[in-house]
Amino acid sequence: MWVLKLGLAVSVAVLIATTGVAQPPRQPRRRTSEASSNTQSNEQKSSTTGGTHSAVDKVVDQIIQREQNEVAAFGLYRPIVETYIQQLKPDKEMGFAADHDAYFIGQADLGRGVAVRSMLPQGAGPLGLFSSWSNSPWNPAGFLEMIYIDRDHFDRDHYDFNYAGRDFLGEVRCLMFDVTPTRKSGKGRFEGRIWVEDRDYTVVRFSGTYKHERLMAHFDSWRLNVQPDLWLPAYVFVEELKPKAMELPRFKAQTHFWAYSPAAEAHEDEFTDLSIESEKQVQDDSAREQDRSPVEEEREFEHEGEDNAIDTLVRAGLIAPEGNVDKVLDVVLNNLEVTNHLNIDPEPRCRVMLTSNIELFSVGHTIVLSRGLLDVLPDEPTLAVMLAQELSDVMASKGYVNQYGFSDVLQTPSTQALKAFSFKDSPEDWEATSAKALEIIGNSPYRSKLGTAALFLQQLSVESKLLPHLIGPHLGNQVYPIAALMNAGPRLEPSKTDQIAALPMGSRVKLNPWDDSIEMMKAAPVALLSAREKMPFEVTAFMPYLTRYSDTKAAHDSTPAGEHSEAGSQSPPSN
Repeated sequence: MWVLKLGLAVSVAVLIATTGVAQPPRQPRRRTSEASSNTQSNEQKSSTTGGTHSAVDKVVDQIIQREQNEVAAFGLYRPIVETYIQQLKPDKEMGFAADHDAYFIGQADLGRGVAVRSMLPQGAGPLGLFSSWSNSPWNPAGFLEMIYIDRDHFDRDHYDFNYAGRDFLGEVRCLMFDVTPTRKSGKGRFEGRIWVEDRDYTVVRFSGTYKHERLMAHFDSWRLNVQPDLWLPAYVFVEELKPKAMELPRFKAQTHFWAYSPAAEAHEDEFTDLSIESEKQVQDDSAREQDRSPVEEEREFEHEGEDNAIDTLVRAGLIAPEGNVDKVLDVVLNNLEVTNHLNIDPEPRCRVMLTSNIELFSVGHTIVLSRGLLDVLPDEPTLAVMLAQELSDVMASKGYVNQYGFSDVLQTPSTQALKAFSFKDSPEDWEATSAKALEIIGNSPYRSKLGTAALFLQQLSVESKLLPHLIGPHLGNQVYPIAALMNAGPRLEPSKTDQIAALPMGSRVKLNPWDDSIEMMKAAPVALLSAREKMPFEVTAFMPYLTRYSDTKAAHDSTPAGEHSEAGSQSPPSN
C-alpha cells in the first residue's frame, strides 16, 4: 500500500503484490447536515453495530455487499493507469512550488489486485513490473491501491460506519458515511469518508488515508458510471503537505485510468453493424486512373504506414479515437494552410495522444498533440504555434513512416507500443521546422496575437529543468523553444494575475475512461484572487461532475461523465 519504497523489503513486496484551471460555475453543493435534518438525526441515533437492524444498518449491509461485488467486477479489466507526481518545496510567494517530478504509465491487471506492467521503454524487471521507476523512490502499486477502500476486509468486523448526511456530486445524490477501523482490525485499514449513490448503494467516491501506514499519504478516489450498473475507478488525487514520516516528501499526484473497453471490441461491433445490400459484385466507382505513377504509389504506401501506426496506437489506448476534439484542431490547422496557400496531399489531419505529458509529433501527414499539451495551452494562437511546428514537419516528408507499412506492425501488444514506435526528430530537424513554423505563423491570422504564445514558451523553458517527466516526450518531441518568438513577446511576470502563460494540468480535455473518447471542456473564466491561483503546469485536485450512465447516454452517446466540467466545447482554446 505504500506510495514510497523503503529499501529491499518494500521492493520485494511490490513484486509479490503486484485539473486549478479556472473552474466552471457549478451548482451550489446541496449537502444536508445532521443539524438541519430531523430525519438524519433520527437515523444517526441508530447504531450500525449489532442489535436490531435499523434503516441505516440495512443500508450499510447493502453498501458492503455492493462494494464487494464492485471489487470483483474490477478484476475483469486491465486498464491503463498513469500516475504523475510533483514533489513540492516551500515558496514564500506561492506557498509551495514544484521542485521535481516522477511519472509512470502501465497496464494494470485488476484481476491480480495491484499488479501493473510498465509500458515505458526503460529496462524491465523479472515480469516487466515498475521497470521505469527502478531508480525512483515511488511505488506505483501504492497509487493503484487507492482504487480500493479495502480489497479483502471491507466489512463490519473491520470497520465502523457512521452516517454523516447527504450530498450531491454533480447530478448524483449520495449518502455519506464516515468509516473508521475497529480497534483490532490491524494496520493499513482505510479511515475517512465514503460517498454512496442512493440507488444501488455503490461507493462513487472515498477520501482519507490508510491508517497506521507511515509512508501512505491522503487521497481522494473517484469512480465513474461508465456502463449500466458499473462504476469503475477513473481518478485519484493525492496530496501530502505535512508528511508524518521523514521519508515522505511533500508532494501532489494525479492518477488517471482509461482503456477499460478493449479497442478490439469496437471493431467487432463495427463488423456486426455491416449489412450486405446486394449480391452483385461491389466495385469502386471513384474516378481515378487504374495505373499510378511511382510517386503516387510511394505516397500510398507511406499513407498505409501512417494508418498502421495510428491504428495500433489507438488499439493500445495511447491515441484517442477520432472525434470532436480532432475537428477543433483541424479548424486551426486549416486556418494555417489556407492563409499560407498550402496544398498538401493527402490532407493533414490532427489526433490526440491520451497521456498527461507534454509532447507533439507527426506521423506522415497526421499531427499528434498530447492531451497534456492541450490541457495547459492558454489560448488559440498558442495552439496555432504548436500546429505550425508540426505542419512544417509534415512538409519535410520524412521517409521513416515506410517501416510501419508492413502489417506485422498491427500485431504490436499494447504494453510494447511505447517501445516499438518512435517519431522523434533530430535537433537539426527542430531548427529547420521551427524556422518554417515562424514563416507559417507569420502569414496566418494569428500573427498579431502571439504574446501569450511567447509567454507559454518562456514558462515552459523555466519549468523544463524542474519537471522533466511532464515536459519530456514518450513517442515524439518536446515543444521546441523558438527563441525568436520568445524574445519578441512580453517578459514573463509570475506575480501578475492578468498574465496567464500556461494553465494547470487537466484544464482543457476530459477523457472517457471506458472508450477513450475525449471532449473539450466548457469552463467559464474565473477572476483569480492571487498569483497563487495561476498554477502553471501544476497538479490539481479532481472534482468531476458525476452523472449516471443512462442520463448521460441520452444527452451524449460518447461521454458518460465529465472530469472537471459538465459539458464539452466545440471551440478551440481562447483567452
